[in-house]
Amino acid sequence: MFTGIVEELGEVVAIENLGDSSRFRLRGPVVTEDAKHGDSIAVNGVCLTVVETGDGEFTADVMAETLNRSSLGALAAGSQVNLERPMALGGRLGGHLVQGHVDGTGTIAARTPGEHWEIVKIALPAALARYVVEKGSITVDGVSLTVVDAADDHFTISLIPTTLDLTTLGIKQVGDPVNLEVDILAKYVERLLGQGTSQAADLKDIEEIKEMDR
Repeated sequence: MFTGIVEELGEVVAIENLGDSSRFRLRGPVVTEDAKHGDSIAVNGVCLTVVETGDGEFTADVMAETLNRSSLGALAAGSQVNLERPMALGGRLGGHLVQGHVDGTGTIAARTPGEHWEIVKIALPAALARYVVEKGSITVDGVSLTVVDAADDHFTISLIPTTLDLTTLGIKQVGDPVNLEVDILAKYVERLLGQGTSQAADLKDIEEIKEMDR
């Protein structure tokens, strides 16, 4: 589990194509200082498992499913990435609950600079729009952010100087893809409400059958 508070701006050192998967080697001295084989590190919001570590770098195997569902497949040697270690139990939850399980990708649609911040418009798939609400939380390339405005095909976020300076969101250009993870609580609520509606309908049908039998 992560919080969406990026610890370090890392770099892709190399990518080895393995056919149906890829092995990434990434540089991140901060996130690797206590990392070991089997640990998790979020890379642009994608939870990856550490294979090897050493000299401030780590490697991770990325399966075809991850490459297809996220923007990691568009990375190359030299690309900068947002890195975060999992949250520690008992620590502060600075952002919101983030699983590192990307729901889909969006696209930077527009950037509007302000005096002390920048408004970024992000286009997103229609299937994810229902989980995005004004003043709600969303994770963009692993960064926990508050939604400013939400529409059927896009949402906007406001980036402060710290976010612009310390994450990849400061260098993303219009047209660039970004990983999106919506609030897991919204998905659970939707599922539970759907089941509740179905169960209520089933009970109603049973009662009607009983009445007919009488």
